[in-house]
Amino acid sequence: MWFLLALSLLFLSFSLRSSLVLLFIALAMAIIDQTLLPPGIIALGIMFCIAICWGYRQRQTPFALPGEILLVAGAIALGLHMIPGFNNQIAASGVQAGPQSLPFTFYFNLDKALIPFLLLGCMPTLIARPSQQPQNPLWWLVLLLSMPLLLLVATVIGALRVEPHIPIWIGSFMLANLFFVCLAEEALFRGYIQQRLSQFLGDKRALLIASVLFGLAHFSGGLMLVFFATLTGVIYGLAWLWSGRLWVATLVHFSFNMLHLLFFTYPVWQRLPT
Repeated sequence: MWFLLALSLLFLSFSLRSSLVLLFIALAMAIIDQTLLPPGIIALGIMFCIAICWGYRQRQTPFALPGEILLVAGAIALGLHMIPGFNNQIAASGVQAGPQSLPFTFYFNLDKALIPFLLLGCMPTLIARPSQQPQNPLWWLVLLLSMPLLLLVATVIGALRVEPHIPIWIGSFMLANLFFVCLAEEALFRGYIQQRLSQFLGDKRALLIASVLFGLAHFSGGLMLVFFATLTGVIYGLAWLWSGRLWVATLVHFSFNMLHLLFFTYPVWQRLPT
């Protein structure tokens, strides 16, 4: 079921019809294995109906703004796991990336994975829009090099430690992180928020505001995480702005997470008592 769901998200860039067919098969399987329960089915039914109505009738009726607000609110609620009826599967529980890393648990999140589908209902250019390439292509190299540099800065100030490792659960992590975390977050913060704000405030202000909001979304991890998440938000926002492609920003986001996982303590350094 999870591979079908990931495949449906991948197909969003190529064939919306194929993507939706794969999505409905995945959802049917989720209902059968009780990953998706009746409250979630009802909530999804309502949200998908709103998305369809917005897409087909938003130019002819006053439904446009309320419909968009409802879809975005639904997407945020899915991302925060606030909608009941989703029995997300634990992919790994209490695992350590390395001996100095803090134990953590990660999930295959069905609810969060559905965010791109909802936002596509009110933002037709969510997946792709005209790019704004930098004048000098070398800025792409600077952007990519800023990712390991940022992790090294976090190491210097004591938030992380260098700790190369390849955990045995890396395959599950890559699937969950790429499709059910990075893509969902980029769809919300770059594909929707930054893009919508840029229509009213311009690209620079939209980039800054979306990055700050992305940082604040990590508030539960403390102020240090908010600061670094804001900086990474700028990196992902520039990747989206320069490429015009949601998947480029998603892959940059995923690459940063993989650099963090493979070469540093993940998610943070576990300070053991001496």
